Amino acid sequence: MNAPSSAYGLWSLVVINSAVFIIFAFSFAKPQSKRDWRSFGAFSAFLVALFTEMYGFPLTIYLLSGWLANRIPGFDPFSHDAGHLLEDLFGWRSNPHFGPFHMLSNILIIAGFFLLSASWRVLYRAQRQRILATTGPYARIRHPQYAGFVMIMFGFLLQWPTIITAVMFPILVFMYVRLARTEEREAHAEFGTEFERYAGKVPAFFPHLSTSQDG
Repeated sequence: MNAPSSAYGLWSLVVINSAVFIIFAFSFAKPQSKRDWRSFGAFSAFLVALFTEMYGFPLTIYLLSGWLANRIPGFDPFSHDAGHLLEDLFGWRSNPHFGPFHMLSNILIIAGFFLLSASWRVLYRAQRQRILATTGPYARIRHPQYAGFVMIMFGFLLQWPTIITAVMFPILVFMYVRLARTEEREAHAEFGTEFERYAGKVPAFFPHLSTSQDG
């Protein structure tokens, strides 16, 4: 009934933010196949769950409010800043939007969208020419689009951790790994030894630390 309660129940912001980020991600990912839509749909569900707690109903804050109030002096469960739980738990007392976890979150989210964009351009050209995508981000990792989705989700998880998204995250990562393995079997069937040479040189999700990949 007091002013702080207005930090939540803002369902129009849930809809607007969900729509903006989903459309933004769509413009980068451009799903085509049923598999593409499945991966994009799972990513979209993650965003909706995130913004529902960020602006709608703070389920995580509600469930953990007693524990958080005992652990964090002056904790106000009705304030928007309370949702930045990692900054709260690690003692960041200034504006959480300038906290270390939030800054790292922004870097991961921006990098993830850039990776999606760069990957799509290479993949789209390769699909049109019916060749194996091996340039751009694909020269460093075999599945940059899935890596981009994971980076964005992990970034949001650092920024605004919730019970639901924390449970969804490993499930979605597992789903993306399975989709990647399916795509690799199809690529191997289509490109044969060319794909074997590529897969033997380029890692699936984590780029080599060394810039040299020869030998």
